[in-house]
Amino acid sequence: MSEEQRKVYESSPGSAVMFNDAGPIPGNEPRLWLQGLDITPHDFPYIQPLISDSYLEWLRESAGTQAMRKFSWALLSHEGAWLTGAPEITEYVHASEDETLAHTLRSKEAAQGMGKGSLEGRVLCAVPLFTRVHGDFFAVMVSVASGRMEPEQSLMLTETYALLFRSCFYRQMEYIFADDLEKVHRQAEREVQRRSILFQYVKRMHVQINVDSVLVEAIDSVLALYPKAKVELFMSQDHESVHPLVRPLLLHHWQEEVYVRTFMEGSLTIHEHEEPDTLVEIGIPMGGKQGVYGVLHVEVDKSELPDMDLELLGMMADAAGTAFENAKLYEQSNLMIHELRMINELTQRLNKSLHLAEIFQFANHELLKILEADYCCILIHNEELGGLEVVSCNAEWLAKEVFEKDYGLGGLVYHSKEPLILSDYQEERPAESRLMESTRSSSMIATPLMVNGEVRGVVLLTHAKRHYFSYDSYRLLQALTSHIGLAIGNAFLHAEVRRMANRDMLTELYARHYLDEIIHECQNRDFCGSLIVVDIDEFKQVNDTFGHQRGDKILKQVSSIVKTTIRHSDIPARWGGEELAVYLPGLGIQQAVQVAERIRLRVAEETDPRVTVSCGISEWNWTNDKISVESLFYRADMALYEAKNGGRNRIVVERAEAEIGMD
Repeated sequence: MSEEQRKVYESSPGSAVMFNDAGPIPGNEPRLWLQGLDITPHDFPYIQPLISDSYLEWLRESAGTQAMRKFSWALLSHEGAWLTGAPEITEYVHASEDETLAHTLRSKEAAQGMGKGSLEGRVLCAVPLFTRVHGDFFAVMVSVASGRMEPEQSLMLTETYALLFRSCFYRQMEYIFADDLEKVHRQAEREVQRRSILFQYVKRMHVQINVDSVLVEAIDSVLALYPKAKVELFMSQDHESVHPLVRPLLLHHWQEEVYVRTFMEGSLTIHEHEEPDTLVEIGIPMGGKQGVYGVLHVEVDKSELPDMDLELLGMMADAAGTAFENAKLYEQSNLMIHELRMINELTQRLNKSLHLAEIFQFANHELLKILEADYCCILIHNEELGGLEVVSCNAEWLAKEVFEKDYGLGGLVYHSKEPLILSDYQEERPAESRLMESTRSSSMIATPLMVNGEVRGVVLLTHAKRHYFSYDSYRLLQALTSHIGLAIGNAFLHAEVRRMANRDMLTELYARHYLDEIIHECQNRDFCGSLIVVDIDEFKQVNDTFGHQRGDKILKQVSSIVKTTIRHSDIPARWGGEELAVYLPGLGIQQAVQVAERIRLRVAEETDPRVTVSCGISEWNWTNDKISVESLFYRADMALYEAKNGGRNRIVVERAEAEIGMD
């Protein structure tokens, strides 16, 4: 029987009747029971494929006999419809109404006669075929002698070969039945195996608390059931699995894909490819109580589709979805506990320091460790430099770099005040980034650094892998940076308090105690240094003449001249009253005299109303026997006293021979 004939025959309702007509199989006599199988009139419309196969088998078995070669053969149904046989008989049956055939169909008896038309002069015989148990008339065997032969001899041979054909017919039927029994048995065994696998599968799923283990179990179990299938699991969650068959579900790329439609609709989807492609795609949603988490995508050949237990696959996907949900919740609870513990430890360590440099360095180190990033870069807005300064970065070549506020990814986050997750810099690239390009990174997560409700900087973390950072990474970074921002705010506040404590509020110069501390540090570190003490001449007269408010203005003017005349590394301070002091680290007496002279000249020319200053200068170097802040101030003060007594508007150093006077 051909494959197409088998499909037609096995799909017919009559075949079920035929195979179950003989009752239950006796346990001790299966062969006798098999011989008792028979067809019924209900089967007649569906047995043509079986008759055709039996006819071919009959021809092969009878081909060696001499009598067989003397006839042409054909088979008609019990209603006279053509079934199979020689073409010449086909044409004859369709072209004319033969009396011999009509007699056999009507009387259900064998008959013989002479052919007409194309079979003129040839003996034609028709023999009815009856079922072996019930004796129902189901077909007619027709023979046409190819040469001269007696009609009685032709009929006898036809009846003999008809019996042989019926034997072939029932043998074929028994083969089919046995084959179907074997198939049913195989299906039953396979079903038992599947149910056993499902039971073990669900059992294993319910004890899994690891997300990866759940996904791997889902894929491996489907492959165990259908080894010829191609199985993939597309996950919508931010979960990176080591399994090569677990892939991210990207909704915005391929809306027509089966797995995308399955995810969007939340129901099973089957798509058969057009010819000549014989592929069938099956999408099975994997969901839990809170929604659909992914899609189990199965590809099989069309011939395998009837054997697919889609209901079983759906149950497996549901079990996997529930197990995934439970494992994810367990993982998230542990992650939250771990995050809270890390945040607590980070906060405690951050609060131990009020120095910005230490906070930046520690925050950089901890963010790299906690988020397992390749690079971390912290940028703070520097108002003096007018840009974003790299205050901490493990990419050493970027340390202390200053970028424009609107440059690159950092500038984008700084201005938008929104976090940024970049999965693939090479594809998306919303802005340029020296950090990404110089480190050859693909993924980035960035967040603004908020201090007291204002954006004061940006935190950038990168990794070489694409799609490395997840939503959990983003959420954790937000929590960590909020605490880092608090620590930075405290450090800023502490620095501002220190700055205010170390500054004179009127002149914006350093306070005397701060100057004392700096000189003491320099004397322990440097080889030399000089101190200039500046006093405004006749300042009391200025106050008496123009008032104290104008006197304060004069004091501010002189202070501004001092600050703009000295180096950035020099320390200007208000020593007390109208007296100012400038410490020049690393400069000797001669350089100090030059600085003092520039100050003296500028004060005389730029103040309004005009005033003059007198200066006393002292120095120290590493050869001095006794070095102290007090002695340095004392010697400078004595030199200033001498300048005052010498007529004012003068510069006097601690040695008389170095005096410079100006009238």
